[in-house]
Amino acid sequence: MNTATNAIQATDDSAESGAQQIRDAIRDAIVERRLTPGTKLSESDVGNLFNVSRTLARAALQALSYEGLVSVEKNRGAFVAYPSPEEARQIFAARRLIEPGILREAAAKITPSEIQHLKQLLLEETRLMGERGQTARRAEIKASGDFHLTIAAISGNAIMQRFMDELVARSSLVIALYGQSTISSCGHSEHGDIVAAIERNDLDQACHLMVHHIAHIEADLDLRERKSQGLKEAFDV
Repeated sequence: MNTATNAIQATDDSAESGAQQIRDAIRDAIVERRLTPGTKLSESDVGNLFNVSRTLARAALQALSYEGLVSVEKNRGAFVAYPSPEEARQIFAARRLIEPGILREAAAKITPSEIQHLKQLLLEETRLMGERGQTARRAEIKASGDFHLTIAAISGNAIMQRFMDELVARSSLVIALYGQSTISSCGHSEHGDIVAAIERNDLDQACHLMVHHIAHIEADLDLRERKSQGLKEAFDV
């Protein structure tokens, strides 16, 4: 490979890394609900915010659209996705199917240090639940999602880990839109029960608890279809 080819490869690698960093930053903002569904994400605004070209901004937004987190609309631009009630149901149905299997894989190879790490995550959730303010709330939401992602990482299945990365992010969008209560997006005590079942090697119970836990999250959503109203009906005149 000659010098010119090396330079081109280095430029391509740098561009890919830059787009990935922007993608990760926007994804985190969506997961933590700092960016709400429907928020416009123009290439120029994203480029200016991260001090990169519109080409890099476009690549990052396209990557997010592949994951279902951003919707790109012709002649309108990119927006944080606005999942429908049916899409929300499908996301949680997928989680009920996938997460028990991931949990079994993780439990089959989990080490004492990894169990301790899960317990540390629970302690962090407890600490954040006792704090007030938007910053603490966002951190609590992220910690809740990290619990599920950590189990996926322990499983050692990279494909399933990527699936969970997307599902947790899209679940956060759904909860931001349809969640009815101010409780954590994942029940903290239920996380503790799952860890306890894994630790005593009761995998059937751990899987049962995981399915119940996901159903509990979904039960807090208001997924009723709403009919569009006209202007007069909306203002009751």
